[in-house]
Amino acid sequence: MMRRRDFLRAGTATLLGVAARRAMAQPRRPRVVVVGGGFAGSYSALALKRRQPDFDVALVDPDERYVACPLSNEVLVGLRTLDSLTITRAGLARAGVRFMRTRATAIDAQAGNLRLDNGAALGYDRLIVAPGIRFLWERIIDYDETAAQRMPHAWKAGAQTALLAAQLRAMRNGGIVAICVPTGLMRCPPGPYERASLIADFLKTHKPRSKVLIFDANNHFPRMDRFIEVWKRLYPGLIEWIPFTDGGTLVRVEVEKSMLYTFGGAHRVDVANVIPPQAPDQIAADAGLASGHGWCPVKPESFESKTLARVHVIGDACIADAMPKSASAAVSQARQCVLAVEALLTDQEVPPPQFDSVCYSRLAPDRTLAINGRFRMEAGAIKSVEQAADADIAGSPDAAERWYKSTVADAFGV
Repeated sequence: MMRRRDFLRAGTATLLGVAARRAMAQPRRPRVVVVGGGFAGSYSALALKRRQPDFDVALVDPDERYVACPLSNEVLVGLRTLDSLTITRAGLARAGVRFMRTRATAIDAQAGNLRLDNGAALGYDRLIVAPGIRFLWERIIDYDETAAQRMPHAWKAGAQTALLAAQLRAMRNGGIVAICVPTGLMRCPPGPYERASLIADFLKTHKPRSKVLIFDANNHFPRMDRFIEVWKRLYPGLIEWIPFTDGGTLVRVEVEKSMLYTFGGAHRVDVANVIPPQAPDQIAADAGLASGHGWCPVKPESFESKTLARVHVIGDACIADAMPKSASAAVSQARQCVLAVEALLTDQEVPPPQFDSVCYSRLAPDRTLAINGRFRMEAGAIKSVEQAADADIAGSPDAAERWYKSTVADAFGV
């Protein structure tokens, strides 16, 4: 005869067995982890969670808030504040994205694990890597992170932006502002020339005996014809562009003496804005996502890495052929990457890609240049099919403001 205790034990075991079988029968939720909380990464996490609420979507980034680079040149001359470009993660949390405030340190693609700086491992079915850039300090002699506290790069918005803005305000009337532009692929290619324009406008009003020198390691830059035309018209004598062929490449700095050494000679300046050469963030290099020339090759229809399976790379870090390294291009890439990841995890076909981009460069408080791009897939590569500049029209900064607010809403949900 079965005792009551044995009966209860048998019943409990049966219920546990049924529960275990049910759990095994239920498919596990697809897991997508996103590394990097800028425009590309945040858009990916938010859009994927909205399209697939049952997916487990996590965003890994060490910063509680994100300071946007687009429009940050305006902070340098007092046209806006850093607070206006500081974005919280609240919109992602409302959508159900798990925000993990930590740093990703390594990728174990074979095991499908992302290593975090606390030693934990985060499993994934698909990993989207949008890590942004790192600076190649060693390429300019004596210019490192310490030197950047005296000669700011301001190429990642935040404290460096505030530092350069303070130096401009404190500079004497008659001083020299130098902007040093690196060679090679870089974030926001028109950015240094927008910066020169806005600084020249600031000097024209507040320090009219001063001047901007652009030491450039290149012989050409986006919409050079339009920039130079505007400089001649609005800022005659205030901006001097020194290209590679005239010795414009920066070789060495001497911080204590405020000296810049280029192929063309030695230059003492009052404010030195040194933009270093760039490459993808360190995790991309360490994980083997980057190729020999430093950037990450991808399959453009899905942005899946050509070196690591089930890992996608978007934004500034990837090689996107004709597409620029800009926030709008990064969001366009993220849009296609989301569709591809969704299709791959639900056994659907990846849809054909459609890409676009727009870069706004503020030439003066009331003038903005818009560089529009349209792209298509051709022979396995992203080709440009339209690259036109809008007219230099007074009042057009409103278009940049509308684009920024719309893009922030799409990418961050705020």
